[in-house]
Amino acid sequence: MQGVGNDYIYVNTLLNKVSDPSEAARLWSSPHTGIGSDGLVLIGAATESGADFSMRIFNADGSEATMCGNASRCVGKYLYERGLTDRTEIGLQTLSDVKKLRLQVENGTVESVSVDMLVPRLADDKLFCPAPGLPDGTFVWVGNPHYVIFTDDVDGVEDDGPLLECHPSFPQRSNIEFAYVLPDGRIRMRVWERGSGVTRACGTGACATAVAAVLKGLVGRQTEVVMDGGTLSIDWHEADNHVWQTGPAEFVFDGEIDDV
Repeated sequence: MQGVGNDYIYVNTLLNKVSDPSEAARLWSSPHTGIGSDGLVLIGAATESGADFSMRIFNADGSEATMCGNASRCVGKYLYERGLTDRTEIGLQTLSDVKKLRLQVENGTVESVSVDMLVPRLADDKLFCPAPGLPDGTFVWVGNPHYVIFTDDVDGVEDDGPLLECHPSFPQRSNIEFAYVLPDGRIRMRVWERGSGVTRACGTGACATAVAAVLKGLVGRQTEVVMDGGTLSIDWHEADNHVWQTGPAEFVFDGEIDDV
């Protein structure tokens, strides 16, 4: 499945178990010797209060991620269209928290999904400790760590991303976004994802970039973030400070593969 170009392999672990998801993600994500993807997502039963289902995410390098906005929307579409639920509001358990999904459904098809990313954090000593040599940017946690740098050269993230991801400022590494505001008020952003490299989109990264732009007075609380794979609508609610992201999700293909 893919959400604005951010593509993952999805496995329903209620039906099919994956014995070593870290190794599976590494092997299956390879574009030349595997399926090819940004990583692996496991859909499973919930164990926390307020959650209906769970999601685990493994990056292309085998490391486990705490949250992915694009994957959350894809999971919502999967659950509804594959008949696992008939609800249009779903509680999804992730490693970062239980996220609320709101499905926009027309004639049995999930056209788009909104995800409540909760309240962003702008400081976390375990994830962000500024060290010498770090370019000026904004740290934002939205279920996972992001560092947003506003620059006209968004393509520079391809060269600088791997260095910044592992910069001493980020004890657990970080996602890196390069962005600028377009003349029409939307935000153009490219991303280097922790554990996956350059991807065509990042839902949590879009949220973090929008928050950083609002804090800098560059845009309003409702904006759109344009990435290589498509555009997401971001709404940072003033009443409760929750960040909502809305966008599409699509099936690409189904298949079978042996477990590792």
